[in-house]
Amino acid sequence: MSEVAVVGIGMHRFGRTPGVSGRAQAVHAARSALADCGLRFSDMQFGFGGSHSAGDADTLVSELGLTGLPFINVANGCATGGSALIAADAAIRSGQHDLGIVIGFDKHPRGAFNTDPSEHGIGSWYGETGLMVTTQFFGMKIQRYLHEHDLAPSVLATIAEKSFGNGARNPMAWRRKEIPAEEIAAAPMISDPLTQYMYCSPGEGAVALVLCRADHARRYTRTPVFLAGAAFRSRRYGSFEVFSPWLAADRVDSPTVEAAAAAFEAAGVDPSEVDVAQIQDTESGAELMHMAETGLCAHGEQEELIRSGATAVRGRLPINTDGGCIANGEPIGASGLRQVHENVLQLRGGADGHQVPGDPRVGFTHVYGAPGISACTVLTR
Repeated sequence: MSEVAVVGIGMHRFGRTPGVSGRAQAVHAARSALADCGLRFSDMQFGFGGSHSAGDADTLVSELGLTGLPFINVANGCATGGSALIAADAAIRSGQHDLGIVIGFDKHPRGAFNTDPSEHGIGSWYGETGLMVTTQFFGMKIQRYLHEHDLAPSVLATIAEKSFGNGARNPMAWRRKEIPAEEIAAAPMISDPLTQYMYCSPGEGAVALVLCRADHARRYTRTPVFLAGAAFRSRRYGSFEVFSPWLAADRVDSPTVEAAAAAFEAAGVDPSEVDVAQIQDTESGAELMHMAETGLCAHGEQEELIRSGATAVRGRLPINTDGGCIANGEPIGASGLRQVHENVLQLRGGADGHQVPGDPRVGFTHVYGAPGISACTVLTR
């Protein structure tokens, strides 16, 4: 089977861009990724892409080029981008194609996501009682986690403070103002213990990646980054996930645990070898829990790591170096690809003001979406 490399990356700045459609942002990202590796859209042998609110990705060929390539739409909630990437990875590893593009984009309206319970196989009562509001679920889940592992709720403000600090140094981020932990903790309470500034917001943005067979990579770039491992998992019976209308008596691991383990195994990399990681942080509690679920640390160790600065850009385990979802917002189709874009920048040494020092060589990404799906990658150079 062919190995896979990322040879081109492109991004449209996340946030709010009045007057610019989600499709236009996707075209910008795609053209940037193609220019990054000196290729044209007519060189692409396939495309995968997705969006939740901004249209069908396959119709981007109207602007990019009517070349006849197979372009497949991917929709998998917040894991749409990660799922599109894994589909592209499989297309190359199988030998079906040598070169292709992945595009994720979105343009969400202001306010919370408006999700219909029936789309998730849940009765209307679930929404009528207010349980489709994800802020409530995340609040309940992190309350239980903090209690079970004897972690102080104040660590959640410290996580968000780091995110805003990293975003302030990332020119592509939406939230570019540092906010101290004290102000974050004192912000309006949304769902105890999570305050307003501990949550991400629906937003806009686009990311595109050009992938190819690893043995062809140096035709297109002097700095290829290799997709050493990629894995996707859905939930098992007994896992406690968003949009779950019940809780099983016997609990099992989140799909994140299996997806991360599978990605590391495929790459032949141990979690202790990770130099930089991007993990899902829909809110501060998610980053805390996912640190352990991905195997980057043990449950209960997070508070010491975070307060010691280990997860900062210059720490020994930098996490969400571009500001994560908290600073970038979450355009659903693009979010998982943003993480890969950031890790490619980091491994190339091109992240400028938020560059991890020490010549990082292994990057890890993890994206999580409703109703319990997880995609992870391991990137190396």
